[in-house]
Amino acid sequence: MKLFKPWLRWEFFLVVLLGVEMAVFGFINPRFLNVENLLYSSSDFAHIMLAALPLTLVIITGGIDISIAAVMGLASIVLGVTWQAGVDVYTALAVALAVGVLAGILNGLLVANTDINPLVITLGTLFLFSGLATAIAGSLGAAGYEGISGLPREFTRLAHGSVGPVPYTLIFVLVLVLLYSILLHKTRFGRSLYLIGANKDAARFSGVPVKQSIVTAYALSSFGGAMAGAMLTAYFTSARSDLGSDALLPTITAVVLGGASILGGSGTIVGSFLAVLILGYLKQGLLALGVTSDVSQVVTGLLLITVVALKYWAADLNQLRRNRRALRTRTNLEGGVLPENQAST
Repeated sequence: MKLFKPWLRWEFFLVVLLGVEMAVFGFINPRFLNVENLLYSSSDFAHIMLAALPLTLVIITGGIDISIAAVMGLASIVLGVTWQAGVDVYTALAVALAVGVLAGILNGLLVANTDINPLVITLGTLFLFSGLATAIAGSLGAAGYEGISGLPREFTRLAHGSVGPVPYTLIFVLVLVLLYSILLHKTRFGRSLYLIGANKDAARFSGVPVKQSIVTAYALSSFGGAMAGAMLTAYFTSARSDLGSDALLPTITAVVLGGASILGGSGTIVGSFLAVLILGYLKQGLLALGVTSDVSQVVTGLLLITVVALKYWAADLNQLRRNRRALRTRTNLEGGVLPENQAST
């Protein structure tokens, strides 16, 4: 069984699902499988990737962050206003990202130091950050609501440039997948997140810095939201307070589809990345076939329900199998019969 264990991982199933999706759309419309088009179109949902990867860290702890959509708009308008004030565009970008980190720290401190459900806390900060973004845009008059345009070409090129056929955005996301995977699976901080999600009290008694880890996870989540907001600003060549307003549900859907349990304790960065690809290309494939956006959302919801139900059904089946094996081993020991693996030795 150890030989087949890598093939039984959830990520392998997602790769198969992505392959089947590509094959179906390619069979219906062969032009869909054009490699250059597939690579280029990944920029359309790169902001979902940027937000979903660090959100995975939060959900692994058993938390949730629904304020990331508002952070996108806040970071975008802060970037635009700061640049409009005469600051270099990359300095303005740094300010916008710093605002995102501060927003995440606020979320993390509230979650770590209160017994209020993270859903309620981040719902409140969602309205807070959205209100701040709207207020900043309103202070600029009509121009603020219409967006701050005229951003430097070297900045907007970040969302439209490429190395050969590979967009800058995809290269950046792949680098983040590697960095977040190392952080989650190869560091003490990452192991702490899994333990907090599995049992927060046990993590605290084990000496894990629970509050610090939670605050860091939420700071990274909002940092990802701010990066997504900056990416959308470059993509649309305009800074707006409402950018990313429709990104919340796709982001959470991708993390859950990627294998993260909403109860905490499980999830991977690679799984979330693959899930974003599945959802992104599913939407684009359906639109290419003439399916309306409303219908594509229904299909996406049905896919999520079906796949997650299969996942939990498979998990229950595996647990039942382990329980039977343990019961059989105990029965053999009580009857004086050694298990096969011990008898052979």
